[in-house]
Amino acid sequence: MILSMLADAAYSGTGHIRFADLGLHPDVFTLGFFTLRWYSLAYIAGIVVGWLYLLKLLAQPGAPMARRHADDLVFYATLGIILGGRIGYVLFYAPEMLSSPLRILRLWDGGMSFHGGVIGTSLGIIWFARKHGLNWLRIHDYVACVVPFGLFFGRLANFVNGELWGKPADVPWAIVFERTVPTGFVEPARHPSQLYEAGLEGICLFLLLWFFFWRTKARYQPGKLVGLFLLGYGIARFIVEFFREPDAQFAGTFFANTIHMGQVLCIPMILGGAFLIATAPGRRQRIEPTVGLESVA
Repeated sequence: MILSMLADAAYSGTGHIRFADLGLHPDVFTLGFFTLRWYSLAYIAGIVVGWLYLLKLLAQPGAPMARRHADDLVFYATLGIILGGRIGYVLFYAPEMLSSPLRILRLWDGGMSFHGGVIGTSLGIIWFARKHGLNWLRIHDYVACVVPFGLFFGRLANFVNGELWGKPADVPWAIVFERTVPTGFVEPARHPSQLYEAGLEGICLFLLLWFFFWRTKARYQPGKLVGLFLLGYGIARFIVEFFREPDAQFAGTFFANTIHMGQVLCIPMILGGAFLIATAPGRRQRIEPTVGLESVA
């Protein structure tokens, strides 16, 4: 329905879509004191779909761990996402929360940082790999292939929540979001940057990693797939930030007028990804599968 309305607006040229007309709401349903939000559902969907796809990847020759490890890995990765994402948000975007520690526990106050989630997940994977005596870099390669699911669902949830909108724009598909300017001012139409990110970080990044996993021998070069993920995400996010409104707390600062915090955090991802890709051929080795009898060259 949303895509149809965007297409109609672009075709007719009669005006921009108002977000309120889409009939979207942050809550899926409420039962008594319990409220299920689309953002929570996005996390659950990303983890479940990612886990199912991971099982499919692990069924291929040369997997870095057995299927029985997958459940354990999901726990460590989920813990890393939540702790890393929240701590990352506080450190990168709201350091003033450190003076009020209880605010840090209020996950709905500000949100999560993807870059922090990446760091947290990586630490969780390293911890998991050391515990089971597995190759942590090769596990990263496989996990990188499933992350785009979470990114896709997460960005769609951002759109449904009417948050993290883009800069004012006059393109036919621009959307008039609510409460983006002080009361009394006219709401401008804006880039639906959440959908740009869902397309680039979710769909395009998934297809890139799908191709290299299933159509090349990249999974036998430790670090290549995670390098492609870091490079691809870093470039996609860096580009989308040009269309995205800077975080309100950075208004009038260097991180709003010159370069966004999100772009700053993408630079080490881009450099790290390029390094892993360039050095991956040197790490190619005969892969001894975790289960089964035959080695994979």
